[in-house]
Amino acid sequence: MAQPTYAYILKISYKFTFSTALLCAMLILIAVNFFGVFTQNDVLLKYTMLLFIPVFLIIFLLKYNSLSVPFISFLVFSFLGSISSIYIKEDMFLLVPDAFYFLSFMYLLLIAIPKFKIFEVDKLIGVYLISVFLINVYLLYALYGFLINVIPDDMEVNLFIAKSLVLNILAFLSFGIYLNTQTKESILFLAAVVCFGFSTILDYINGYYLYDLNFIMFNRILYVIGLYLVFRYAMIDNKFSNTSIETVDKHKDYSSDNILA
Repeated sequence: MAQPTYAYILKISYKFTFSTALLCAMLILIAVNFFGVFTQNDVLLKYTMLLFIPVFLIIFLLKYNSLSVPFISFLVFSFLGSISSIYIKEDMFLLVPDAFYFLSFMYLLLIAIPKFKIFEVDKLIGVYLISVFLINVYLLYALYGFLINVIPDDMEVNLFIAKSLVLNILAFLSFGIYLNTQTKESILFLAAVVCFGFSTILDYINGYYLYDLNFIMFNRILYVIGLYLVFRYAMIDNKFSNTSIETVDKHKDYSSDNILA
């Protein structure tokens, strides 16, 4: 009995270590942002953002050695968006960070679409989801009419609306997946999308209406929480995939034994 118990404790502590490391990384990054605002250090706030994805990715790869192509693409374009937002200062290239973030959200969309089983959604839930989505699309259309008269660059307005529309579709799909499955995996993804959505709103408020270090801080905090939730989602998804593969392998072995017999 002692040996299985010891092995079980090691297994639990192993899982706890990685979950805790990911959580601690998020809390440290949030604390650095608070410190940057408290000291009014704009440089610290900007450059700590470059640590978000590498820190989480290193912790993730210590336990898991595989990532899906859409998830890798999401991380790459998100990181490029962070780099370009810091180093690109010329007016003619200011759309580049938004374009990278738009592409990163598109790859999140590719992660969500296969999990949204439209024929398994309850009719009442489906009507509710479509109603909320159409209301959000109408609000986006009204916002477009306002922004087109305020922002001189039409391309900038179109990119903002496109990015907002993708986030709305993401929210629609992730909320539908959660209502249909109500799993930990689905609620983590939904919460991540919500964080990215509010982070985007704060980024535009900070850029076009009122520049404030507090907005930058909350933007970064929401973004890093979103990344944390996405990586937690990836851990569960990766664990589920590995379990499915092991089950298939066992089934194959069993079938082979039967054939040989």
